Amino acid sequence: MQKALHGISTHYSNVLTDARIAKETGYDSLELLSSKLVRYLDNGGTTSALRQKVEEYGLSVGCVNALLEIERHQGAAREQMLAEATRLTRAAAELGCPTVQILALDGIDHLSDETVMDIITENVDAIARIGQQYGVRYQIEVIAFTKFKTLQQGLEVIRRVGRDNVGMVIDFWHLYASGSTPADIAKLDKSLIYGVHFCDGRLPKVGEDWDQLVLRNFMPGEGELDIQAWTDAVKATGYDGLWSAELFSPNHWEDDLYEIATRCRENMEKYLGR
Repeated sequence: MQKALHGISTHYSNVLTDARIAKETGYDSLELLSSKLVRYLDNGGTTSALRQKVEEYGLSVGCVNALLEIERHQGAAREQMLAEATRLTRAAAELGCPTVQILALDGIDHLSDETVMDIITENVDAIARIGQQYGVRYQIEVIAFTKFKTLQQGLEVIRRVGRDNVGMVIDFWHLYASGSTPADIAKLDKSLIYGVHFCDGRLPKVGEDWDQLVLRNFMPGEGELDIQAWTDAVKATGYDGLWSAELFSPNHWEDDLYEIATRCRENMEKYLGR
């Protein structure tokens, strides 16, 4: 088992500072935000220098999160999506990182469910072929407020694509908010789980928007989820990979980032240790 500091938990930090925070607060690995990584590279940073620093700290890069809007499927938009996939995949490979996260947003939510599934399947297949060239795999995150949102849809895309470098991330909040239960998770084949996002939140109230900055503004254990049940469900599969402490919380982003990283790790260990 590896414990990773998720880059969203230290939202206002950069990748090199994230690495130092992770080292000094007791993590094994990093889940790098793609926005931070791209900004670093666009401003003169290199993957070789970043990898050297990460390894100097005794860490690994467990995941690059994420290639967004994988639903882009027409003309130049699709070409841009695949170019972004190639850039993040190449960077991951150069960092010794096995996994890139991919997710769809709401760009095709006006289409039928069947068409959504066909587009996502076609695009994930194209992305997976890029990964096979670099020895990189992809974890699908389903997003609770889009049409491509359920565990079952993610598993169906994996089945349709039929490649050995596509799996799922078990994001506690997104799966809870889209209707999954710990019992659903406990039944999964552990080989399909590429990562875990250890997080909490709540559902929107009647008439309330799906605003993650509000709905996810909780330390695990403070929201609606039974965090212990979700943790135990993942452990029941035999999964023993990357656990990423994800805190999507504007309130906590204003705290001392070293303190919040420490709290995130200690909180995750509390549930993992039971």
